[in-house]
Amino acid sequence: MPASDPSDDLIQLRAEFALVQERADKAEAEVAIVQEQAQARLLEAEARVAKVWAINADLLARNAHLELMNEKMRRDKYGASSERSRRLLGQLELTFEELEANASEAELLGQIAADKTTAVAAFTRKRSTRRDFPADVPREKVVIPAPELCPCCGSDDLSHLPPVITETLERIPARHKVIQTVREKVSCRKCEKISQPPAPFHVTPRGMFGPHFLANLAFQKYGLHQPLNSQRDRLEAEGIPLSLSTLADQIGAICVAVKPLFLLLEAHGLAAERLHADDTTIPLLAKLKTSVARIWDYVRDDRPFGGPAPPVALCYYSSDRRGEHPRAHLAGYTGILQVDRYAGFNALFEEGWADKPMTRANCWVHARREFFKLVDLRQQLKRKRKGTAPLISPLATEALEIIDRLFAIERGINGKPAAERLAVRQELSAPIVAELEAWMHETRSKLSRHDAVAKAIAYLQNDWAGFTTFLADGRICLSNNAAERQLRSVARGRKAWLFVGSDRGGQRAAMMFSLFGTARLNEVDPLAWFTDVLARIADIPQNRLHELLPWNWKAAQQQVAEELAA
Repeated sequence: MPASDPSDDLIQLRAEFALVQERADKAEAEVAIVQEQAQARLLEAEARVAKVWAINADLLARNAHLELMNEKMRRDKYGASSERSRRLLGQLELTFEELEANASEAELLGQIAADKTTAVAAFTRKRSTRRDFPADVPREKVVIPAPELCPCCGSDDLSHLPPVITETLERIPARHKVIQTVREKVSCRKCEKISQPPAPFHVTPRGMFGPHFLANLAFQKYGLHQPLNSQRDRLEAEGIPLSLSTLADQIGAICVAVKPLFLLLEAHGLAAERLHADDTTIPLLAKLKTSVARIWDYVRDDRPFGGPAPPVALCYYSSDRRGEHPRAHLAGYTGILQVDRYAGFNALFEEGWADKPMTRANCWVHARREFFKLVDLRQQLKRKRKGTAPLISPLATEALEIIDRLFAIERGINGKPAAERLAVRQELSAPIVAELEAWMHETRSKLSRHDAVAKAIAYLQNDWAGFTTFLADGRICLSNNAAERQLRSVARGRKAWLFVGSDRGGQRAAMMFSLFGTARLNEVDPLAWFTDVLARIADIPQNRLHELLPWNWKAAQQQVAEELAA
Protein backbone atom coordinates (compact mmCIF):
# COMPACT_ATOMS: atom_id res chain seq x y z
CA MET A 1 0.00 0.00 0.00
CA PRO A 2 1.58 3.31 -1.02
CA ALA A 3 2.47 5.73 1.79
CA SER A 4 0.36 8.85 2.12
CA ASP A 5 1.75 12.17 0.99
CA PRO A 6 2.89 14.26 4.02
CA SER A 7 1.65 17.42 2.38
CA ASP A 8 -1.85 15.92 2.15
CA ASP A 9 -1.73 15.04 5.85
CA LEU A 10 -0.62 18.57 6.66
CA ILE A 11 -3.48 20.04 4.65
CA GLN A 12 -5.95 17.74 6.38
CA LEU A 13 -4.59 18.64 9.81
CA ARG A 14 -4.84 22.35 8.99
CA ALA A 15 -8.42 21.89 7.85
CA GLU A 16 -9.29 20.03 11.04
CA PHE A 17 -7.54 22.69 13.12
CA ALA A 18 -9.44 25.45 11.31
CA LEU A 19 -12.70 23.59 11.93
CA VAL A 20 -11.91 23.22 15.64
CA GLN A 21 -10.90 26.87 15.83
CA GLU A 22 -14.13 27.89 14.11
CA ARG A 23 -16.16 25.83 16.56
CA ALA A 24 -14.22 27.32 19.51
CA ASP A 25 -14.80 30.87 18.23
CA LYS A 26 -18.48 30.10 17.78
CA ALA A 27 -18.71 28.65 21.30
CA GLU A 28 -16.89 31.68 22.70
CA ALA A 29 -19.28 34.01 20.90
CA GLU A 30 -22.25 32.04 22.26
CA VAL A 31 -20.81 32.27 25.78
CA ALA A 32 -20.34 36.03 25.36
CA ILE A 33 -23.96 36.37 24.19
CA VAL A 34 -25.19 34.33 27.16
CA GLN A 35 -23.11 36.43 29.55
CA GLU A 36 -24.43 39.62 27.98
CA GLN A 37 -28.00 38.36 28.28
CA ALA A 38 -27.41 37.31 31.91
CA GLN A 39 -25.92 40.71 32.70
CA ALA A 40 -28.92 42.41 31.09
CA ARG A 41 -31.33 40.24 33.09
CA LEU A 42 -29.38 41.01 36.29
CA LEU A 43 -29.54 44.75 35.64
CA GLU A 44 -33.22 44.46 34.84
CA ALA A 45 -33.86 42.51 38.06
CA GLU A 46 -31.90 45.07 40.09
CA ALA A 47 -33.87 47.88 38.47
CA ARG A 48 -37.17 46.15 39.26
CA VAL A 49 -36.14 45.60 42.88
CA ALA A 50 -35.04 49.24 43.18
CA LYS A 51 -38.37 50.34 41.67
CA VAL A 52 -40.33 48.21 44.16
CA TRP A 53 -38.29 49.68 47.01
CA ALA A 54 -38.97 53.18 45.73
CA ILE A 55 -42.70 52.53 45.44
CA ASN A 56 -42.82 50.97 48.90
CA ALA A 57 -40.85 53.85 50.43
CA ASP A 58 -43.18 56.34 48.73
CA LEU A 59 -46.25 54.56 50.12
CA LEU A 60 -44.78 54.53 53.63
CA ALA A 61 -44.01 58.26 53.38
CA ARG A 62 -47.53 58.99 52.12
CA ASN A 63 -49.05 56.95 54.94
CA ALA A 64 -46.94 58.79 57.53
CA HIS A 65 -48.00 62.11 55.97
CA LEU A 66 -51.67 61.15 56.23
CA GLU A 67 -51.23 60.12 59.87
CA LEU A 68 -49.56 63.46 60.59
CA MET A 69 -52.31 65.41 58.82
CA ASN A 70 -54.98 63.40 60.65
CA GLU A 71 -53.42 64.17 64.02
CA LYS A 72 -53.16 67.86 63.19
CA MET A 73 -56.85 67.97 62.17
CA ARG A 74 -57.83 66.18 65.37
CA ARG A 75 -55.93 68.78 67.38
CA ASP A 76 -57.60 71.60 65.45
CA LYS A 77 -61.06 70.11 65.86
CA TYR A 78 -60.95 68.91 69.45
CA GLY A 79 -58.44 71.41 70.78
CA ALA A 80 -56.08 68.87 72.28
CA SER A 81 -53.24 70.85 73.79
CA SER A 82 -51.87 68.55 76.48
CA GLU A 83 -48.13 67.90 76.74
CA ARG A 84 -48.66 64.27 75.78
CA SER A 85 -50.48 65.30 72.60
CA ARG A 86 -47.68 67.66 71.63
CA ARG A 87 -45.09 64.91 72.13
CA LEU A 88 -47.16 62.56 69.95
CA LEU A 89 -47.30 65.15 67.17
CA GLY A 90 -43.54 65.65 67.40
CA GLN A 91 -42.96 61.90 67.15
CA LEU A 92 -45.18 61.69 64.07
CA GLU A 93 -43.23 64.52 62.45
CA LEU A 94 -39.91 62.79 63.12
CA THR A 95 -41.27 59.53 61.69
CA PHE A 96 -42.54 61.31 58.59
CA GLU A 97 -39.19 63.05 58.20
CA GLU A 98 -37.34 59.72 58.11
CA LEU A 99 -39.79 58.06 55.73
CA GLU A 100 -39.84 61.04 53.35
CA ALA A 101 -36.05 61.01 53.17
CA ASN A 102 -36.17 57.22 52.63
CA ALA A 103 -38.57 57.68 49.73
CA SER A 104 -36.46 60.38 48.08
CA GLU A 105 -33.29 58.30 48.43
CA ALA A 106 -35.01 55.16 47.09
CA GLU A 107 -36.40 57.11 44.10
CA LEU A 108 -32.96 58.36 43.08
CA LEU A 109 -31.36 54.93 43.54
CA GLY A 110 -34.16 53.44 41.44
CA GLN A 111 -33.49 55.98 38.68
CA ILE A 112 -29.79 55.10 38.72
CA ALA A 113 -30.65 51.39 38.40
CA ALA A 114 -33.24 52.05 35.65
CA ASP A 115 -30.71 54.06 33.61
CA LYS A 116 -28.66 50.87 33.20
CA THR A 117 -31.47 49.04 31.41
CA THR A 118 -34.17 49.89 28.90
CA ALA A 119 -36.65 47.25 30.06
CA VAL A 120 -37.66 48.95 33.33
CA ALA A 121 -39.02 52.46 33.65
CA ALA A 122 -37.95 54.46 36.68
CA PHE A 123 -40.49 55.26 39.38
CA THR A 124 -41.21 58.97 39.82
CA ARG A 125 -42.91 60.17 42.96
CA LYS A 126 -45.91 62.45 42.80
CA ARG A 127 -45.14 65.68 44.59
CA SER A 128 -47.26 68.65 45.45
CA THR A 129 -47.13 71.67 43.16
CA ARG A 130 -43.99 73.66 43.73
CA ARG A 131 -44.75 76.90 45.53
CA ASP A 132 -43.09 80.15 44.53
CA PHE A 133 -40.71 81.67 47.02
CA PRO A 134 -42.01 84.74 48.88
CA ALA A 135 -41.82 87.87 46.76
CA ASP A 136 -40.13 89.87 49.54
CA VAL A 137 -37.07 87.57 49.56
CA PRO A 138 -34.23 89.44 47.77
CA ARG A 139 -33.40 88.24 44.26
CA GLU A 140 -29.96 88.08 42.70
CA LYS A 141 -29.74 87.49 38.97
CA VAL A 142 -27.03 85.30 37.51
CA VAL A 143 -27.27 85.76 33.74
CA ILE A 144 -25.83 83.08 31.47
CA PRO A 145 -25.40 84.95 28.15
CA ALA A 146 -26.68 83.47 24.93
CA PRO A 147 -24.18 82.66 22.17
CA GLU A 148 -23.26 85.53 19.85
CA LEU A 149 -23.20 83.22 16.83
CA CYS A 150 -25.68 80.53 15.89
CA PRO A 151 -24.05 77.19 16.83
CA CYS A 152 -25.93 75.55 13.94
CA CYS A 153 -24.94 77.70 10.97
CA GLY A 154 -22.60 80.35 12.43
CA SER A 155 -24.87 83.30 11.59
CA ASP A 156 -24.78 86.43 13.78
CA ASP A 157 -28.32 87.45 12.81
CA LEU A 158 -29.93 86.42 16.12
CA SER A 159 -33.11 87.61 17.81
CA HIS A 160 -33.62 87.34 21.56
CA LEU A 161 -36.53 85.30 22.92
CA PRO A 162 -37.96 85.32 26.44
CA PRO A 163 -35.34 83.66 28.70
CA VAL A 164 -35.93 80.66 30.97
CA ILE A 165 -35.65 81.65 34.64
CA THR A 166 -34.96 79.11 37.39
CA GLU A 167 -35.22 80.23 41.01
CA THR A 168 -33.00 78.47 43.57
CA LEU A 169 -33.16 79.24 47.27
CA GLU A 170 -29.67 79.83 48.69
CA ARG A 171 -28.63 80.52 52.25
CA ILE A 172 -26.53 83.59 52.96
CA PRO A 173 -25.32 84.01 56.56
CA ALA A 174 -27.92 85.96 58.54
CA ARG A 175 -30.25 86.40 55.53
CA HIS A 176 -31.84 84.54 52.63
CA LYS A 177 -32.06 85.39 48.98
CA VAL A 178 -33.40 83.74 45.85
CA ILE A 179 -30.90 83.46 43.01
CA GLN A 180 -32.49 83.73 39.59
CA THR A 181 -30.48 81.93 36.94
CA VAL A 182 -31.48 83.53 33.65
CA ARG A 183 -30.56 81.45 30.59
CA GLU A 184 -30.93 83.64 27.56
CA LYS A 185 -32.52 82.10 24.50
CA VAL A 186 -32.04 83.25 20.90
CA SER A 187 -33.54 82.36 17.56
CA CYS A 188 -31.60 82.49 14.28
CA ARG A 189 -33.44 84.52 11.63
CA LYS A 190 -31.55 82.67 8.91
CA CYS A 191 -32.07 79.02 9.84
CA GLU A 192 -34.74 79.48 12.56
CA LYS A 193 -32.64 77.45 15.00
CA ILE A 194 -33.33 78.25 18.69
CA SER A 195 -30.21 78.24 20.90
CA GLN A 196 -29.84 78.42 24.66
CA PRO A 197 -26.94 77.66 27.03
CA PRO A 198 -27.37 74.48 29.12
CA ALA A 199 -28.74 74.66 32.65
CA PRO A 200 -26.16 74.50 35.47
CA PHE A 201 -25.80 71.28 37.43
CA HIS A 202 -27.53 70.98 40.79
CA VAL A 203 -26.71 68.54 43.55
CA THR A 204 -30.40 67.78 44.17
CA PRO A 205 -33.19 67.34 41.60
CA ARG A 206 -35.06 70.40 40.36
CA GLY A 207 -32.35 72.73 41.72
CA MET A 208 -34.66 74.37 44.23
CA PHE A 209 -31.95 75.04 46.83
CA GLY A 210 -28.38 76.26 46.63
CA PRO A 211 -25.32 74.43 48.01
CA HIS A 212 -24.93 76.62 51.10
CA PHE A 213 -28.58 76.16 52.03
CA LEU A 214 -28.33 72.37 51.58
CA ALA A 215 -25.01 72.13 53.42
CA ASN A 216 -26.42 74.11 56.33
CA LEU A 217 -29.53 71.90 56.36
CA ALA A 218 -27.45 68.71 56.56
CA PHE A 219 -24.90 70.13 59.00
CA GLN A 220 -27.59 71.39 61.35
CA LYS A 221 -29.23 67.96 61.31
CA TYR A 222 -26.19 65.68 61.57
CA GLY A 223 -23.42 67.98 62.77
CA LEU A 224 -25.36 70.00 65.37
CA HIS A 225 -28.21 67.49 65.90
CA GLN A 226 -31.09 69.84 65.15
CA PRO A 227 -34.07 67.86 63.77
CA LEU A 228 -35.70 69.04 60.56
CA ASN A 229 -38.94 70.04 62.26
CA SER A 230 -36.95 72.48 64.43
CA GLN A 231 -35.16 73.81 61.35
CA ARG A 232 -38.50 74.21 59.58
CA ASP A 233 -39.79 76.31 62.48
CA ARG A 234 -36.67 78.47 62.43
CA LEU A 235 -36.91 79.03 58.67
CA GLU A 236 -40.56 79.96 59.00
CA ALA A 237 -39.66 82.49 61.69
CA GLU A 238 -37.15 83.97 59.25
CA GLY A 239 -39.85 84.37 56.60
CA ILE A 240 -39.14 81.22 54.55
CA PRO A 241 -42.13 78.85 54.83
CA LEU A 242 -41.04 75.35 53.76
CA SER A 243 -42.77 72.07 54.44
CA LEU A 244 -41.18 69.24 56.37
CA SER A 245 -41.50 66.95 53.35
CA THR A 246 -39.51 69.39 51.20
CA LEU A 247 -36.64 69.50 53.69
CA ALA A 248 -36.64 65.72 54.20
CA ASP A 249 -36.67 65.23 50.43
CA GLN A 250 -33.48 67.28 50.18
CA ILE A 251 -31.76 65.26 52.92
CA GLY A 252 -32.39 62.02 51.00
CA ALA A 253 -31.02 63.55 47.80
CA ILE A 254 -27.92 64.92 49.57
CA CYS A 255 -27.07 61.49 50.98
CA VAL A 256 -27.25 59.91 47.52
CA ALA A 257 -25.04 62.66 46.06
CA VAL A 258 -22.25 62.35 48.65
CA LYS A 259 -22.21 58.53 48.85
CA PRO A 260 -19.20 58.29 46.44
CA LEU A 261 -17.23 60.60 48.73
CA PHE A 262 -17.99 58.37 51.71
CA LEU A 263 -16.74 55.35 49.76
CA LEU A 264 -13.41 57.13 49.22
CA LEU A 265 -13.18 57.83 52.96
CA GLU A 266 -13.99 54.19 53.65
CA ALA A 267 -11.25 52.94 51.34
CA HIS A 268 -8.72 55.27 52.96
CA GLY A 269 -9.76 54.31 56.48
CA LEU A 270 -9.70 50.55 55.95
CA ALA A 271 -6.24 50.75 54.37
CA ALA A 272 -4.81 51.71 57.77
CA GLU A 273 -2.17 49.73 59.64
CA ARG A 274 -4.10 50.33 62.84
CA LEU A 275 -7.75 51.13 63.64
CA HIS A 276 -9.62 52.16 66.76
CA ALA A 277 -13.09 50.58 67.12
CA ASP A 278 -15.99 51.27 69.45
CA ASP A 279 -19.79 51.50 69.47
CA THR A 280 -22.58 53.35 71.23
CA THR A 281 -26.32 52.97 71.60
CA ILE A 282 -28.96 54.96 69.74
CA PRO A 283 -32.73 54.58 70.25
CA LEU A 284 -34.58 53.18 67.22
CA LEU A 285 -38.26 54.01 66.82
CA ALA A 286 -40.33 50.81 66.94
CA LYS A 287 -44.03 50.11 66.76
CA LEU A 288 -44.78 50.07 70.50
CA LYS A 289 -41.58 51.46 72.00
CA THR A 290 -38.05 52.40 71.03
CA SER A 291 -35.50 49.61 70.67
CA VAL A 292 -31.73 49.85 71.10
CA ALA A 293 -29.69 50.14 67.91
CA ARG A 294 -25.96 50.82 67.49
CA ILE A 295 -23.56 53.23 65.85
CA TRP A 296 -20.14 51.64 65.29
CA ASP A 297 -17.11 53.78 64.59
CA TYR A 298 -13.66 52.91 63.24
CA VAL A 299 -11.04 55.64 63.46
CA ARG A 300 -7.77 55.79 61.57
CA ASP A 301 -5.44 58.19 63.35
CA ASP A 302 -1.71 57.69 62.72
CA ARG A 303 -0.64 60.93 64.40
CA PRO A 304 0.31 59.34 67.77
CA PHE A 305 3.13 57.40 66.06
CA GLY A 306 4.05 60.12 63.58
CA GLY A 307 2.20 58.64 60.60
CA PRO A 308 1.63 61.00 57.65
CA ALA A 309 -1.78 59.62 56.60
CA PRO A 310 -4.77 61.93 57.27
CA PRO A 311 -7.17 60.76 60.02
CA VAL A 312 -10.57 59.32 59.13
CA ALA A 313 -13.66 58.47 61.19
CA LEU A 314 -15.96 55.80 59.72
CA CYS A 315 -19.38 55.22 61.25
CA TYR A 316 -21.80 52.38 60.54
CA TYR A 317 -25.30 51.61 61.78
CA SER A 318 -26.84 48.34 62.93
CA SER A 319 -30.15 47.51 64.56
CA ASP A 320 -28.46 45.38 67.25
CA ARG A 321 -25.04 44.61 68.74
CA ARG A 322 -24.34 41.18 67.29
CA GLY A 323 -20.72 40.39 66.46
CA GLU A 324 -21.56 39.82 62.80
CA HIS A 325 -21.71 43.58 62.27
CA PRO A 326 -18.05 44.41 63.03
CA ARG A 327 -17.06 41.31 61.06
CA ALA A 328 -18.94 42.69 58.05
CA HIS A 329 -17.52 46.20 58.50
CA LEU A 330 -13.94 44.93 58.67
CA ALA A 331 -14.16 42.09 56.13
CA GLY A 332 -10.64 41.39 54.91
CA TYR A 333 -8.92 43.82 57.30
CA THR A 334 -5.83 42.26 58.92
CA GLY A 335 -4.10 45.13 60.73
CA ILE A 336 -4.07 46.21 64.37
CA LEU A 337 -7.47 46.74 65.99
CA GLN A 338 -7.69 48.69 69.25
CA VAL A 339 -10.86 47.72 71.10
CA ASP A 340 -12.45 47.15 74.47
CA ARG A 341 -13.20 43.67 75.81
CA TYR A 342 -16.52 43.26 73.93
CA ALA A 343 -16.83 39.58 72.95
CA GLY A 344 -18.23 40.42 69.51
CA PHE A 345 -14.72 41.37 68.39
CA ASN A 346 -13.20 38.01 69.40
CA ALA A 347 -13.75 36.29 66.04
CA LEU A 348 -11.63 38.95 64.32
CA PHE A 349 -8.53 37.73 66.17
CA GLU A 350 -8.89 34.00 65.47
CA GLU A 351 -7.15 31.91 62.84
CA GLY A 352 -9.09 31.72 59.60
CA TRP A 353 -9.87 35.43 59.49
CA ALA A 354 -8.82 36.54 55.98
CA ASP A 355 -5.21 35.52 55.28
CA LYS A 356 -4.18 36.19 58.89
CA PRO A 357 -5.98 37.29 62.07
CA MET A 358 -5.93 40.85 63.30
CA THR A 359 -3.67 41.98 66.11
CA ARG A 360 -5.66 42.80 69.22
CA ALA A 361 -4.76 45.79 71.38
CA ASN A 362 -6.94 46.27 74.44
CA CYS A 363 -7.71 49.62 76.00
CA TRP A 364 -5.93 50.37 79.28
CA VAL A 365 -8.40 53.17 80.04
CA HIS A 366 -11.15 50.57 80.39
CA ALA A 367 -8.94 48.50 82.70
CA ARG A 368 -8.03 51.56 84.78
CA ARG A 369 -11.69 52.52 85.02
CA GLU A 370 -12.51 49.29 86.90
CA PHE A 371 -10.08 50.28 89.67
CA PHE A 372 -11.04 53.95 89.57
CA LYS A 373 -14.65 53.11 90.42
CA LEU A 374 -13.43 51.75 93.77
CA VAL A 375 -11.77 55.03 94.77
CA ASP A 376 -14.16 57.54 93.17
CA LEU A 377 -16.06 59.13 96.04
CA ARG A 378 -18.55 60.97 93.85
CA GLN A 379 -19.64 57.82 92.01
CA GLN A 380 -19.91 55.83 95.23
CA LEU A 381 -22.01 58.52 96.90
CA LYS A 382 -24.46 58.33 93.99
CA ARG A 383 -24.82 54.55 94.28
CA LYS A 384 -24.70 54.08 98.06
CA ARG A 385 -27.76 54.45 100.20
CA LYS A 386 -28.11 57.51 102.38
CA GLY A 387 -26.25 57.20 105.65
CA THR A 388 -23.71 54.71 104.26
CA ALA A 389 -20.12 55.92 104.24
CA PRO A 390 -18.20 55.40 100.97
CA LEU A 391 -15.22 53.04 101.03
CA ILE A 392 -11.91 53.76 99.33
CA SER A 393 -10.02 50.59 98.46
CA PRO A 394 -6.26 50.86 99.20
CA LEU A 395 -5.59 47.93 96.85
CA ALA A 396 -7.34 49.72 93.98
CA THR A 397 -5.27 52.81 94.79
CA GLU A 398 -2.08 50.77 94.43
CA ALA A 399 -3.18 49.49 91.02
CA LEU A 400 -4.04 53.01 89.88
CA GLU A 401 -0.62 54.32 90.87
CA ILE A 402 1.13 51.62 88.80
CA ILE A 403 -1.12 52.14 85.75
CA ASP A 404 -0.76 55.94 85.94
CA ARG A 405 3.01 55.56 85.61
CA LEU A 406 2.41 53.84 82.26
CA PHE A 407 0.23 56.71 81.05
CA ALA A 408 2.86 59.24 82.16
CA ILE A 409 5.41 57.52 79.90
CA GLU A 410 2.94 57.52 77.00
CA ARG A 411 2.38 61.26 77.28
CA GLY A 412 6.09 61.81 76.76
CA ILE A 413 6.30 59.77 73.53
CA ASN A 414 3.03 60.83 71.90
CA GLY A 415 3.67 61.82 68.27
CA LYS A 416 7.14 60.23 68.15
CA PRO A 417 8.05 57.65 65.46
CA ALA A 418 7.00 54.06 66.11
CA ALA A 419 10.57 52.80 66.53
CA GLU A 420 11.34 55.44 69.15
CA ARG A 421 8.12 54.72 71.02
CA LEU A 422 8.89 50.99 71.03
CA ALA A 423 12.40 51.55 72.38
CA VAL A 424 11.09 53.70 75.25
CA ARG A 425 8.40 51.17 76.10
CA GLN A 426 10.83 48.26 76.21
CA GLU A 427 13.12 50.25 78.47
CA LEU A 428 10.63 51.99 80.79
CA SER A 429 7.15 50.47 80.39
CA ALA A 430 8.04 46.75 80.33
CA PRO A 431 9.35 46.71 83.96
CA ILE A 432 6.18 48.51 85.14
CA VAL A 433 3.97 45.99 83.33
CA ALA A 434 5.94 43.13 84.93
CA GLU A 435 5.49 44.80 88.33
CA LEU A 436 1.73 45.10 87.79
CA GLU A 437 1.47 41.47 86.67
CA ALA A 438 3.27 40.23 89.79
CA TRP A 439 1.14 42.48 92.00
CA MET A 440 -2.09 41.15 90.46
CA HIS A 441 -1.10 37.49 90.94
CA GLU A 442 -0.15 38.09 94.55
CA THR A 443 -3.18 40.24 95.38
CA ARG A 444 -5.79 38.09 93.69
CA SER A 445 -4.60 34.96 95.51
CA LYS A 446 -5.52 36.63 98.82
CA LEU A 447 -9.01 37.84 97.79
CA SER A 448 -12.38 36.22 97.31
CA ARG A 449 -13.40 35.87 93.69
CA HIS A 450 -16.46 38.01 94.48
CA ASP A 451 -14.33 40.90 95.77
CA ALA A 452 -14.55 44.07 93.65
CA VAL A 453 -10.77 44.39 93.37
CA ALA A 454 -10.49 40.73 92.31
CA LYS A 455 -13.04 41.39 89.53
CA ALA A 456 -11.05 44.42 88.34
CA ILE A 457 -7.88 42.30 88.29
CA ALA A 458 -9.69 39.52 86.39
CA TYR A 459 -10.65 42.05 83.70
CA LEU A 460 -6.94 42.48 82.96
CA GLN A 461 -5.80 38.90 83.47
CA ASN A 462 -8.49 37.30 81.31
CA ASP A 463 -6.86 38.83 78.21
CA TRP A 464 -3.41 39.83 79.40
CA ALA A 465 -1.89 39.22 75.95
CA GLY A 466 -4.19 41.84 74.43
CA PHE A 467 -3.17 44.39 77.07
CA THR A 468 0.57 43.82 76.63
CA THR A 469 0.63 43.99 72.81
CA PHE A 470 1.75 47.63 72.98
CA LEU A 471 5.14 46.48 74.32
CA ALA A 472 5.92 44.82 70.96
CA ASP A 473 4.61 47.47 68.52
CA GLY A 474 5.22 51.21 68.71
CA ARG A 475 2.17 51.98 66.56
CA ILE A 476 -0.27 50.84 69.25
CA CYS A 477 -1.78 53.38 71.64
CA LEU A 478 -2.39 52.68 75.30
CA SER A 479 -6.02 53.79 75.08
CA ASN A 480 -8.95 53.61 72.69
CA ASN A 481 -9.89 57.23 73.30
CA ALA A 482 -9.64 58.11 69.59
CA ALA A 483 -12.77 56.03 68.89
CA GLU A 484 -14.61 57.13 72.02
CA ARG A 485 -14.09 60.82 71.27
CA GLN A 486 -15.84 60.44 67.90
CA LEU A 487 -18.91 58.96 69.58
CA ARG A 488 -19.35 61.83 72.01
CA SER A 489 -21.21 63.87 69.40
CA VAL A 490 -23.63 60.95 68.90
CA ALA A 491 -24.21 60.77 72.65
CA ARG A 492 -24.85 64.52 72.77
CA GLY A 493 -27.23 64.29 69.84
CA ARG A 494 -29.40 61.60 71.45
CA LYS A 495 -30.93 64.22 73.73
CA ALA A 496 -31.89 66.40 70.75
CA TRP A 497 -33.26 63.93 68.18
CA LEU A 498 -34.43 61.29 70.72
CA PHE A 499 -34.28 58.38 68.24
CA VAL A 500 -33.71 57.41 64.62
CA GLY A 501 -36.92 56.72 62.76
CA SER A 502 -35.82 53.72 60.66
CA ASP A 503 -32.85 51.56 59.69
CA ARG A 504 -32.35 53.60 56.51
CA GLY A 505 -32.36 56.75 58.63
CA GLY A 506 -29.69 55.23 60.87
CA GLN A 507 -27.54 54.37 57.85
CA ARG A 508 -27.84 57.92 56.53
CA ALA A 509 -26.94 59.33 59.94
CA ALA A 510 -23.87 57.07 60.20
CA MET A 511 -22.63 58.20 56.78
CA MET A 512 -23.07 61.88 57.59
CA PHE A 513 -21.42 61.40 61.02
CA SER A 514 -18.45 59.96 59.10
CA LEU A 515 -18.20 62.96 56.78
CA PHE A 516 -18.49 65.65 59.45
CA GLY A 517 -16.38 63.69 61.96
CA THR A 518 -13.57 63.30 59.42
CA ALA A 519 -13.69 67.02 58.65
CA ARG A 520 -13.30 67.85 62.34
CA LEU A 521 -10.44 65.35 62.74
CA ASN A 522 -8.59 67.15 59.94
CA GLU A 523 -9.28 70.57 61.52
CA VAL A 524 -11.53 71.60 58.66
CA ASP A 525 -14.65 73.74 59.06
CA PRO A 526 -17.37 71.14 58.30
CA LEU A 527 -19.90 73.66 57.01
CA ALA A 528 -17.49 75.49 54.68
CA TRP A 529 -16.10 72.21 53.36
CA PHE A 530 -19.51 70.58 52.84
CA THR A 531 -20.82 73.69 51.09
CA ASP A 532 -17.98 73.49 48.57
CA VAL A 533 -18.53 69.74 48.19
CA LEU A 534 -22.20 70.21 47.28
CA ALA A 535 -21.32 73.06 44.92
CA ARG A 536 -18.80 70.96 42.96
CA ILE A 537 -19.73 67.29 43.31
CA ALA A 538 -22.46 67.37 40.64
CA ASP A 539 -20.05 68.08 37.77
CA ILE A 540 -16.59 67.06 39.02
CA PRO A 541 -15.11 64.06 37.12
CA GLN A 542 -14.89 60.78 39.01
CA ASN A 543 -11.09 60.69 38.69
CA ARG A 544 -10.91 64.03 40.52
CA LEU A 545 -13.37 63.24 43.29
CA HIS A 546 -10.49 62.77 45.74
CA GLU A 547 -9.94 66.55 45.56
CA LEU A 548 -13.04 66.95 47.72
CA LEU A 549 -11.67 64.84 50.59
CA PRO A 550 -11.25 67.10 53.66
CA TRP A 551 -7.43 66.99 53.78
CA ASN A 552 -7.03 67.61 50.04
CA TRP A 553 -9.62 70.39 50.19
CA LYS A 554 -7.78 71.99 53.13
CA ALA A 555 -4.46 71.87 51.28
CA ALA A 556 -6.02 73.50 48.21
CA GLN A 557 -7.55 76.27 50.32
CA GLN A 558 -4.23 76.94 52.02
CA GLN A 559 -2.46 77.10 48.65
CA VAL A 560 -4.99 79.64 47.36
CA ALA A 561 -4.57 81.73 50.51
CA GLU A 562 -0.76 81.68 50.14
CA GLU A 563 -0.99 82.72 46.48
CA LEU A 564 -3.27 85.63 47.38
CA ALA A 565 -0.94 86.72 50.19
CA ALA A 566 2.14 86.60 47.93
